[in-house]
Amino acid sequence: MMKFRRRIFLGLAIAFGMSTTASAQMMINGAGATFPYPIYSKWFDAYTKVDPSVRFNYQSIGSGGGQKQILSQTVDFGASDGPMSDENLAKAPGKILHIPTVAGAVVITYNLPGNPALKLDGDTIAGMYLGRIKKWNDPKLTALNPGVKLPDQDIVVVHRSDGSGTTFIFTDYLSKVSSEWKSKAGNNTSVNWPTGIGGKGNEGVSGQVKQTPGAVGYVELIYAKQNKMPYADVKNSAGEFVKASPDSVIAALATAEIPDDFRFSMTNAPGKDAYPIAGATWLLVYQQQKDATKGKKLIEFLKWALTKGETMAKDLDYASLPESVEQRVLKRIDEIKM
Repeated sequence: MMKFRRRIFLGLAIAFGMSTTASAQMMINGAGATFPYPIYSKWFDAYTKVDPSVRFNYQSIGSGGGQKQILSQTVDFGASDGPMSDENLAKAPGKILHIPTVAGAVVITYNLPGNPALKLDGDTIAGMYLGRIKKWNDPKLTALNPGVKLPDQDIVVVHRSDGSGTTFIFTDYLSKVSSEWKSKAGNNTSVNWPTGIGGKGNEGVSGQVKQTPGAVGYVELIYAKQNKMPYADVKNSAGEFVKASPDSVIAALATAEIPDDFRFSMTNAPGKDAYPIAGATWLLVYQQQKDATKGKKLIEFLKWALTKGETMAKDLDYASLPESVEQRVLKRIDEIKM
């Protein structure tokens, strides 16, 4: 009987201990960009070893969704690859800070027989997405790719169907290199696409391109690499064809003019080594935190991400922030209040 009671007591103690641990663990919720999802996932996983009392629940729903959710205060932080507009910031119930984390490349990937290495320029990319260049053996494409046998095959344009920071970076680039694109479609997280089929998230566009012969799409670099998909070298503003890589994104980032509010563009950057379709990604947080305990934990995470987390960037094909920018961002994090 005593043994039985002891077992019950032990079982209750274990259960009580487990429930205490579970209830002590704080959940910090975020939502938004798919562009940085691979590195954010790694950060959130690594951070559980730094602070086991915190768990991050991040929904990779696209930058448009991240901006909406931080505005409605249904998450503790949003994530976006396009900075919020003045109009959207004015709708917020408090001041939202843009915390840049890493930068990355948006690549043009395709599905062609033999997956040849291609070279593209801004005019040709805009032509395909405007629906003007309809065939893979169009003279503009063959002129850029001498020696490459391009098929007499329809081009199937794939774009994002959701509000997307990857779209913001891509259309920001197209608006700088094509006046026709700027006037017809413009630059935003979501635009009226002149042609093509949609895919949800970087994952959706990668999947559509992979399963559709003749398709062309734009995705963040790591999605093309993880799916073993080819991506084109793109002609930059200095006239050089550049392959997307952390180094060519760092070269673009080095020329960016970064204002005090950290809302900036780095597409079509000057310099012969700069990859032209590159952009930063931001975490969006309220300067005045509602929950002091959660706010303190979020600040600790942000400081860790900007220092220790940045060292993981290159392995996942992102570019870390230059140290001068990192120091400025850390000062901005210090402005978050409880």
